[in-house]
Amino acid sequence: MKKLINDPRAVVRQMLEGLVALAPDQALLAAEDVVLRRDPGPAATRRVAVLSGGGAGHEPAHAGYVGPGLLAGAVTGDVFTSPSTDAVLAGIRAAAGPAGALLVVKNYTGDRLNFGLAAELARGEGIPVEIVVVADDVALRDTVAPEKRRGIAGTVLVHKVAGAAAEAGLPLEDVAAAARAAAAALGSMGVALGACTVPAAGRPGFTLEEDAVELGLGIHGEQGVQRVKLAPADALVARILETIQADLRLRSGARVALLVNGLGGTPPMELAIVARAALAWLRAQGIEVLRAWSGNYLTAIEMPGMSLSVMALDDARLAFLDAPASAPAWSGDGRIPDAPAIIAAPAAVAEAAAAPGPLAPAMKRAVLAVCAALEAAEEELTALDSAAGDGDLGISMQRGAAALRALPEGAYASPAGLLEAMGQALRRAIGGSSGPFYAVALLRAARRLEGVAAPTAAQLAEAFAGAVAAIGELGGARAGDRTMLDALLPAAEALTAGKGLPQAVAAAEAGLEATRAMRPRQGRAAYLGERAVGTPDAGAAGVVVWLRALAAA
Repeated sequence: MKKLINDPRAVVRQMLEGLVALAPDQALLAAEDVVLRRDPGPAATRRVAVLSGGGAGHEPAHAGYVGPGLLAGAVTGDVFTSPSTDAVLAGIRAAAGPAGALLVVKNYTGDRLNFGLAAELARGEGIPVEIVVVADDVALRDTVAPEKRRGIAGTVLVHKVAGAAAEAGLPLEDVAAAARAAAAALGSMGVALGACTVPAAGRPGFTLEEDAVELGLGIHGEQGVQRVKLAPADALVARILETIQADLRLRSGARVALLVNGLGGTPPMELAIVARAALAWLRAQGIEVLRAWSGNYLTAIEMPGMSLSVMALDDARLAFLDAPASAPAWSGDGRIPDAPAIIAAPAAVAEAAAAPGPLAPAMKRAVLAVCAALEAAEEELTALDSAAGDGDLGISMQRGAAALRALPEGAYASPAGLLEAMGQALRRAIGGSSGPFYAVALLRAARRLEGVAAPTAAQLAEAFAGAVAAIGELGGARAGDRTMLDALLPAAEALTAGKGLPQAVAAAEAGLEATRAMRPRQGRAAYLGERAVGTPDAGAAGVVVWLRALAAA
């Protein structure tokens, strides 16, 4: 287990101290793991205090939601363990005034017992207390009664509704009623791509095959309701939303809020793909998504995966969601456009179509041979690039091959025209550094052959040398810097010396092999220094792949 912690037994306290150190409007109780608003105002004039909490490991919940319009306090237990009764009672005492307190509790036995007992003790001290239990996990709809379901990420939306109702000055009974209605209108379900590791345990909670996911899991690192095959994001989203829709009985015309929640180990890239799919699916059912949020709201430490929460809205609930709120983890009002704005790119200047020239069959044969070779080498190039770079060369070359395959017949009108078309296609298809390098090389070579219908070997060699020089000028690399130039320069020298393509390939292969012993001085590999030595350069390997294909064709 590798975690940035000191002592597993001190994780919770040190985490809360760090969170409060970063939040000017929050405070931490000295004797309990309770985060409160720093300046709640005089007790006699306080509105209803909304408190929530649970075990640690769900960050940014629950401390991240302490602030105006949300929670008055958050009580934290050990990782995935309910806080103690004394901690909850201390939070109630510190946050509540005569208006009382509302406890928003996720439906787990430990939480219900400890929050429930604390509420009873507080009532005995004269503090009015109500409890709202959130049981939004629809994955259990065919397994247990609704009141036995778990509380998961949708709880955050209940925090927002309850906090807004309290901030509006409503009495405790009305704040509780608004929170209960929100919980009843809520359905959530999640999927995990792997397990998380509890610091005290030191090992993942379960093992999962590479091609499997856990569907319908809770938030405590446990397995789901069902283990299923990994599917594309759109398919997993549809399966989850079908379950939520059936449980909430949502029909066309329904108005909802959507929460796309990461479980701690899912990058924003993947959550955005999930959000895209969820919005599209709901809208396809005629369901109007009025508000939506995406991010890490209630996690399971570093678990890879996500959950979706849908809350049916009426005017009152929408107003509560829209009410002002401020807390470290609350990310805005959730307003979204009715549809994504996709703006057409300016059209390129149209060129007259040209007829294929006499060399078209041979040139096309060579291009397709290069494409096939690059596609076949995708895995090899990815592995090499992953060893000393960012691992995208294989897929970049594959994209480039697809772009070259799609060239129109008119691109083969002349050698210069083909090189121009290839350069333009690759600059659009390939991101990173490879696209600009190959594009500038091909465009430079095209200019060298302008007006030459049937170039000689010497003219082709001169164009090749010019292309290689253009790469050096653009990137600033030289021979020995461990780049693609270490394969290209020897090949160019062989061609300009009057040797044929087989000899140029042999020279490039020797240059590639030499990169094994070179210390990189350009690109991302340069950050690794000596650690990159021993592996050939991926860019040079890509050059050898397509040069071999040209020679064979």
